[in-house]
Amino acid sequence: MTVADIRNCVQCGALFAPRREHARFCSPKCRVAWNCQRASNPAAGEDVLEWSIAAMRDTTGRLLRTKGWDRPEAFGLITEAVWWITMVDATLVRYHPDTYGDALDDCDPADRKIIEDTFAGLRFVRNRMGYEADHADFIEPRPAGAAGAADAGARAGLIAAWTWKPVAEPALTSLPARGQEWEMSRYQAYQAQLASHPIGDTFGQAREFLRLTADRRLSEE
Repeated sequence: MTVADIRNCVQCGALFAPRREHARFCSPKCRVAWNCQRASNPAAGEDVLEWSIAAMRDTTGRLLRTKGWDRPEAFGLITEAVWWITMVDATLVRYHPDTYGDALDDCDPADRKIIEDTFAGLRFVRNRMGYEADHADFIEPRPAGAAGAADAGARAGLIAAWTWKPVAEPALTSLPARGQEWEMSRYQAYQAQLASHPIGDTFGQAREFLRLTADRRLSEE
């Protein structure tokens, strides 16, 4: 997925070169103006947040308690969970950046790094699974009662006990320089926070942060 070096400011429409992946404004002035307009007409962002949170909770809830599915069904559920987690994350970043930033600021530095890398790693999965890579390149199923499986989830055959596979460094030469930098940072985050970890731990942690952040936003109304 190509990340453009030049984009339009969502407030004034001017072209600008973003300094970070999620940058949407060409200046602090435009960000303040956009936030003021949203404060007077928040319905669209709130609607998106509420239904995307509901879908995320339903999908991740099913994933964390489901067992005994065949691989195509399980891979489909994992893909759906990745989609909704990253959708809610993007909705909060897009419509409620101040609340999102406050939630991160409340975390100690080590926890904040883990949270940010977890979402970056999930974006790496979302961008590549089904496009440049297959589900089996990312996911390591763990059969119920597998020899050496020490945790209860694996013994019970839960999908949540399956793990993320370490993956090879992606070829990024087709991307512009800034796009290469961002996608490489996502890859490094994936290797640090997802690879070799149970997928249930990843989704549980991400869901909890997003749930608390969304509740915080909705309580501000």
